[in-house]
Amino acid sequence: MSKQYQVAVVGATGIVGQKMVEVLVERAFPFKGLKMLASARSTDLKIFAGGREYPVEEATPRSFEGVDFAFFSAGEAISRELGPEAARRGAVVIDNSNAFRMDDDVPLVVPEVNPRDAFLHRGIVANPNCSTIQMVVALQPLYEAAGLKRVVAATYQAVSGAGREAVEELEEQCRASLAGEKTTARYIPHKAAARCHQLAFNLVPQIDVFVEDGYCKEEMKMIRETRKIMGLPGLAVTATTVRVPVINGHSIALNVELDRPLSAGEARELLRHAPGVAVMDDPAALVYPMPLEASGGDAVCVGRIRPDYSVPHGLNLWVVADNIRKGAATNSIQIAELLLS
Repeated sequence: MSKQYQVAVVGATGIVGQKMVEVLVERAFPFKGLKMLASARSTDLKIFAGGREYPVEEATPRSFEGVDFAFFSAGEAISRELGPEAARRGAVVIDNSNAFRMDDDVPLVVPEVNPRDAFLHRGIVANPNCSTIQMVVALQPLYEAAGLKRVVAATYQAVSGAGREAVEELEEQCRASLAGEKTTARYIPHKAAARCHQLAFNLVPQIDVFVEDGYCKEEMKMIRETRKIMGLPGLAVTATTVRVPVINGHSIALNVELDRPLSAGEARELLRHAPGVAVMDDPAALVYPMPLEASGGDAVCVGRIRPDYSVPHGLNLWVVADNIRKGAATNSIQIAELLLS
């Protein structure tokens, strides 16, 4: 019998935590025990997984005694408080927050792009930002074939990335707007914002807080994380991140300038054989990736592959993925599977 592992999910009652549990069961991760951890206010809840009922326990340092893998998705503050505690007790922490991503001694891993980095961990492995993950999965094959000079990304990010409350708020705003009633806004651009905006029938060009030079935190995450994951500290990257009234599935309009010539057809073939990528690119048949189709799957879907004639060796791509699955839960589980391999 193959070895089995004690697993904990921190933030198990949240939208990503619940998806992590679902993916662990779906991918038959070899766990012998599963701890569902959350805040004290959730301890009266139970979670069903794989035909079993698990009680929700309060996450404390002692929760990680005997745990082999701890998947964190409870926010940056909890990760900083409890992640090192879990690692000190022998768990491999795979953290979905922004807490450790840019730490020099913490690998930031997308298994299709930089799998070797995972084995350099000292107890903690960081899971990248959702939009960064799908972007680098699409970029890596192009970089390997023709180098990479510049990347320009404009994102169309689903409201599920802002949490369950934001999803429910969008649904209520849609109902109210269509009924001609007043809407309320509390979660977009973020819960602590001095002013919140209606997302229904609208676009909000801000995700997370503004940090420097007019960039918001989400944009800086994409820039810095891409450089770290791909091992290209000098790569020219810029991003504009936009919240759109889509329930699930992030999209990116991606413009790349390569070092060497690569035709759209060659890029299409490279991507067709790239790990984790599904090419959906037949304009004549109106086939291209869309959030409704990508939602529920783990592939990074790429289409609208075409030349950019405004720069030497330029390409345009449209990249769509399920931000809760590949952008968070599945990538985390894939990191653990990689370490077990």
